[in-house]
Amino acid sequence: MKVLTLVGSLRKESFNRRLAETMQERYQDKFEMEIADIGALPHFDQDVELDPPAVVKEFKQKVLDADAIIIVTPEYNWSVPGVLKNALDWTSRGEKVMVGKPVFPLGASMGMAGTLRAQIHLRQILVAPGVSAKVLPPGGNEVLVNFAQQKFEGESGGLIDGPTLEFLDQKVDAFIGFVKEG
Repeated sequence: MKVLTLVGSLRKESFNRRLAETMQERYQDKFEMEIADIGALPHFDQDVELDPPAVVKEFKQKVLDADAIIIVTPEYNWSVPGVLKNALDWTSRGEKVMVGKPVFPLGASMGMAGTLRAQIHLRQILVAPGVSAKVLPPGGNEVLVNFAQQKFEGESGGLIDGPTLEFLDQKVDAFIGFVKEG
């Protein structure tokens, strides 16, 4: 299974990037995972949506070629970061490459609620008519890594909290089943 991952934080040492990298290493026997460089995308511009810049075309092709998408997002002002929203806007215009694509949203933050509000907003975006992704249903499938500063190794290491990793293992298996269901 080929998975493209969008990380909503551009900071190299962000907890969300580190969560994506942990998943990339931990589940390499379950799927091939690439982390997209959404920071390279220009701001969405409707004037060029039908003939976007090459970097946008390449990104959209990666989304199209992926069997599934994982979105790892922080929470900025109770929502998703602009860079993530921008990437999703590009996927929803011209050739709509997210339509029917299985998506697994998750995220990490230093607060108690994890990325709950960002993920709720992200789910609203993902089911919008131009995006129309097939989102892993909530109700037990939410991965909200809270108090992240206590669950990652040092200032740049991966997720090391045992119970969180066990829960993540279960949700990744649920997502793989969700993707295979079609």
